[in-house]
Amino acid sequence: MNERKVPDELAALDQELDRAGRRIERQIDPGPTALAVSIAILVLIGALMLPWTGSIRGWEVFAGLEPRLGVLPRLFTYTSLGFGLVVSSLALATRWWGLAWLAAVGCGISVVTGVWAIWSRQVGAPVGATGPGVGLVLAVLAVVTLTVCWVRIAGRR
Repeated sequence: MNERKVPDELAALDQELDRAGRRIERQIDPGPTALAVSIAILVLIGALMLPWTGSIRGWEVFAGLEPRLGVLPRLFTYTSLGFGLVVSSLALATRWWGLAWLAAVGCGISVVTGVWAIWSRQVGAPVGATGPGVGLVLAVLAVVTLTVCWVRIAGRR
């Protein structure tokens, strides 16, 4: 048999095409869902400025200025801002599939901690304490929206 040798230029081109294919496989295309993610991120930021319980705002809970609230509202602020704001923004900017899944799972964890934070303000608060405010409820709804959006985006691939 007559075996032909592949020219070096074509072998290099084949390797470059393989690298480009692997790079594309790791990326996502959020499509129109990116607008919903962006709006939910903005709502989450706005919810930090609103009262979470009584006159205590979300950014005060995040900064630890109100230790009387307990650990659950503070845990929710850390997870919601970590996954809902930072990881979601990075996933939109880089379009990495791994970050999209991390945002989906992390926002799902934030939903659980957010519902616990609302529950702790309703049930676990001492008599006469204030219940959950509009900012806390709005933040949980924003994180629910982010979870649904990221699961849709990451699951498409």
